[in-house]
Amino acid sequence: MAYNVKDVFYLDLDLTLPASGGAGAMQSTQLDLSAYIDPIARGRQKGTGLAIYKVHYDISGTTDGYRPVGLAETGSMRHGLIAGAGLGTQAGATFTGSANSPTANNPLTVYGADYYGPKSTIANASVPGGETFTRTFVEPSKDVPYICVRDNVCAVAMYGDDDFGTLSYVAYRLECAIVTLDQATLNQLLRTQTV
Repeated sequence: MAYNVKDVFYLDLDLTLPASGGAGAMQSTQLDLSAYIDPIARGRQKGTGLAIYKVHYDISGTTDGYRPVGLAETGSMRHGLIAGAGLGTQAGATFTGSANSPTANNPLTVYGADYYGPKSTIANASVPGGETFTRTFVEPSKDVPYICVRDNVCAVAMYGDDDFGTLSYVAYRLECAIVTLDQATLNQLLRTQTV
C-alpha cells in the first residue's frame, strides 16, 4: 500500500449545485468504481480494493471551473464522499439516515467538509468577512487511506439554512491506488462498508 508515483492515479467526480435548492435539500452524483475493485479472491489471487489517499475539491461558478464562486454567494453546505451509497444522480432529494450523510460518525464517509460562501461569512464573527470558509472534518491520508471495497462512491451535498444564490459546481479529485487485501482485512472492510 505504498503511496508513490508508480501506483497512484487520479479519479474525478463533479456535482452540480442548483440555485435555490432549499434548506436541507440534497444533491448527489455517483462514480462507478467496479473497474478498480474485485473483493473476490480466486485461487492464489487476492481480492483488491481502491485506496483513496487524498481528496481535493473546488467550487466554481462555471462547469469548466475557470471562475470562482461570486462574492455575493450566501449559500452554505455540508458535502463529501460516501462509499457504496449507490445514490446515483439526484437533485433536491431528501435523504434519510446517517448512511447517506457525510458525518464524522458514518463509517462510509471518505471525505467530509462544510462550506460557507463569501457573503454568508460576513455575519459570522469567527470568520473574516467576504471570504469563503471551508472546515474539513474527515479526510483520508497517505498513511491511512480509505480503502473502498464497494463498487461506487457518491458525492453528496446538503444545503444549509441559506440557499445558493447562483448555479455552482463542485469538482472532486481523488488520489487513488489499487491495493491487494488479505481475506481478513477484506472481510472487515466489507462488514464496515455495509449500508
